[in-house]
Amino acid sequence: MKIIRSQIILVGVVIVACAGCGTVGQGQNDQGVRLYQQGNYQAAALSFQHAIQSDPNNADTYYNLARLHHRQANLNNNPQDLAQAETYYNMCLDHSPHDVDCYRSLAVLLVQQSRSDEALTLLERWAAANPTNPEPKIELARVSEEFGKPDEAKNYLLAAIADAPNNSRALAALGKIREKSGDTAQAVANYQRSLQHDPFNTQVASRLAALNAAHRSTPQITPPGGSRVVTTPDSTRR
Repeated sequence: MKIIRSQIILVGVVIVACAGCGTVGQGQNDQGVRLYQQGNYQAAALSFQHAIQSDPNNADTYYNLARLHHRQANLNNNPQDLAQAETYYNMCLDHSPHDVDCYRSLAVLLVQQSRSDEALTLLERWAAANPTNPEPKIELARVSEEFGKPDEAKNYLLAAIADAPNNSRALAALGKIREKSGDTAQAVANYQRSLQHDPFNTQVASRLAALNAAHRSTPQITPPGGSRVVTTPDSTRR
């Protein structure tokens, strides 16, 4: 899950101020981010609550508080934290209706609770409201995979790539689906393109290295006629 959001700029460690009371709220939000990163979740939650009181229109603070409860729910398996996380994600969307991180995180939360049908509805509405945005399609592909519909997931990813040909997430996800289906050559091509646009993605680099290693270790047989035939493994490496 994505790290919570702050307006801290690391060059000179400057906090970007909002107008009026938003300045105080933003500082409290940024303090909450620091406490969260230190693992002090109780103090972080208090800072985020103070930030909301100071600036109730800052979507980042609702998102951060949702992420905090989501994190605690994953650690402690606490249904109350899940409910709180869902509430704050929805409040984030109330204040920022096109918030990519919030849609993505809320969909993850719904899937974790075996509510994939609700996640699908959420993402379909997001996609309808943002027809040229690849992110809803990428998330729809992920949920479609959860439903065991890889062809539908692939179509969503192809549509996302048509909208954004250099989107590394869509390319990596398409590579994963093609790898699972045994289409190794296309999977390698997708992983390579993904790494061109996100060269520090270690997971994609690892999958690509594994596929290349499997290809190099595949035995090659020369039949009597002299043409070389490459034997195909029964399944791709996982």
